[in-house]
Amino acid sequence: MKIIDYNEIIVKIFSGLEDILAKELNNLGAKDIQILNRAVKFKGTKELVYLSNLHLRTALRVLLPINQFDVYNEKDLYNKIKKIEWESILSPELTFAIDSSINSSPFNHSNYVALKAKDAIVDRLRDKYGKRPNIDTENPDIVINIHIFKNECTVSLDSSGFSLHKRGLRQAQIDAPLNEVLAAGMILLTDWDKKSDFYDLMCGSGTLTSEAFLIASNTPPNLNSKFSFMKWIDFDSLLWENIKNKALENILSPDIRFFTSDISQKAI
Repeated sequence: MKIIDYNEIIVKIFSGLEDILAKELNNLGAKDIQILNRAVKFKGTKELVYLSNLHLRTALRVLLPINQFDVYNEKDLYNKIKKIEWESILSPELTFAIDSSINSSPFNHSNYVALKAKDAIVDRLRDKYGKRPNIDTENPDIVINIHIFKNECTVSLDSSGFSLHKRGLRQAQIDAPLNEVLAAGMILLTDWDKKSDFYDLMCGSGTLTSEAFLIASNTPPNLNSKFSFMKWIDFDSLLWENIKNKALENILSPDIRFFTSDISQKAI
């Protein structure tokens, strides 16, 4: 059974930025784009999963659904999660974590759902290999997403492995900095031409200016990130290197100026 199927891909996003994300995906070559609530779905390929993680400025996570079923109680959830061929994705040498979101009356606590799902996965792999993989909530090799709406459960692989707003640019920050994905979305909503000078007169820790520079220079926002899909059994390192190299070749030196200021000396 081929458990990693790239045909359907779901990208999570903040509410209100779905149309901007859809435009980004269209520019990457995505087909059959559908706008959902805080998400965009499209038909894709392995290449598009790699491209999406590298290039999307308004994406939070790139998910690949691997199974969908109805659940009515905790035993039902455990049994159906355990039936999935996790040995096609996980080995005892890899660590994993579960991210869950719940909007369901039979289940009212996302941590409990994550715990039952973890038990099912570990038990199946223990039965298969005689040993179990470890849980790592800080830096897991594989991230599994469980979403339950009413009685419908969707199990997905998180190809990103972390929230894509974490660009890795900050050396320090002020309290409550602006989210990078939200900042990029705000700029893209303005239809800025990337030829006019950029002014941010209440810059805080400079998130808007940083995102503006990445946009103007055509620099991928997650160029230096390590993604969960790199630990997948079917990871294509040659394809990934070709994608990264092409992205590096397309970076520009913007011929504009960026002005930032703030009343807070700490922020400056």
